[in-house]
Amino acid sequence: MKQKKHVMREKYLNLLVKNMHRDCIKVITGIRRCGKSYLLFTLFYDYLRENGITDEQIIQIKLDEKKNESLRNPDVLYQYLQEKIADEKKEYYVLLDEAQFAISNKDLQNRDKPLPLYDILNELMHRPNVDVYITGSNSKFLSTDVMTEFRGRGKEIHIQPLVFSEFCNAFEGTTHEAWEQYLFYGGMPALFQEDDDESKLTYLKSLFSEIYLKDIKERYGVRNDSGMEELVNIVASSIGAFTNPQRIANTFKSEGGKAVSEPTITDYLQYLQDSFVIQKAERYDIKGRHYIGTPSKYYFSDIGLRNARLNFRQIERSHIMENIIYNELVYRGYSVDVGVVEANVTENGKSQRRQFEVDFVANKGSERLYIQSALNLDTREKTEQEQNSLIRIPDSFKRIIITEGDMLPWHTEAGSEVIGVERWLLEK
Repeated sequence: MKQKKHVMREKYLNLLVKNMHRDCIKVITGIRRCGKSYLLFTLFYDYLRENGITDEQIIQIKLDEKKNESLRNPDVLYQYLQEKIADEKKEYYVLLDEAQFAISNKDLQNRDKPLPLYDILNELMHRPNVDVYITGSNSKFLSTDVMTEFRGRGKEIHIQPLVFSEFCNAFEGTTHEAWEQYLFYGGMPALFQEDDDESKLTYLKSLFSEIYLKDIKERYGVRNDSGMEELVNIVASSIGAFTNPQRIANTFKSEGGKAVSEPTITDYLQYLQDSFVIQKAERYDIKGRHYIGTPSKYYFSDIGLRNARLNFRQIERSHIMENIIYNELVYRGYSVDVGVVEANVTENGKSQRRQFEVDFVANKGSERLYIQSALNLDTREKTEQEQNSLIRIPDSFKRIIITEGDMLPWHTEAGSEVIGVERWLLEK
């Protein structure tokens, strides 16, 4: 895969710049290797230097590097920072990478008081000449806890692997060639350094085994390695399908493997979500305006990771496209649910109550979109089938059917917009 230029990640860089010098800690979250360090230590660093900030004013610490292992001790980290920001007349920028490495299992077991790392961040935040930026790969310890601990004085900037528009900007080739690559290998930025299919597969598989699963097992003390490994495979095989811990437990039983309890499966799923490997989409009753609860759908933060996990054995383009659309909606700032519409239908002369699924209900402020993902609309019957749920929604928000390809937008007789996924993903 050839890279024609650097990926600028302009959206995220602009968010960092916008929040400079504000009275808050900037928390950059996302799955490991998605580009957080590049954003902070290359793009943002370059911005600071171009605007007159000296190296002495920029304190950079990568806690996941072996050379900085001693700084994972909060006391040592505190002393180090004290020495670096001693001059009260200077403006300092503290860039702390993979902050969860400064949170020990011992700290987690004693949660009746704030974590030592949070005490350090709190003191830094109260210094008028210090601007703090941290990255992390665990939502439990950073997204949730920081927002709670600092009572609205933490600004989260969640970064994803490359979405398709970012991928295209760095890809050397046509948009369709980029789509075929993206569909298989996803958007982990380091893939541009791999020259052939085998090396891409090896890289993605190693991320799972050597980074994500290893982190989870060590952080949470997971002892049932085979259970966790198989759970990942089950979730990877069922993107776009409803599931819940009970169904997954039944899958373990039906396949003759070692039984894993429903509470353990619930914990494992949460660990994967906390590490940003997967995301959960809840079911939402559109007419009743309430959440239904289980079952839910799970989507991978990067489709290439999912495909590699299954050794590219299950390349169902419809489900993969659905996962990519979900990630794009999250990138655009929407909260995304799976919609359900109940309606009376007449079948064989009898009126029956049925549920119709809307792939995505996407909300952002007062804006709402209803989206169906359909691989193709090659017949009138297929078009009507995809509209079955959309035409039963009792409001006037926009309805979109996204199909594979680069199709120009057009409207059905029922008023739904139809557009090719490649074109939709590249929309501003």
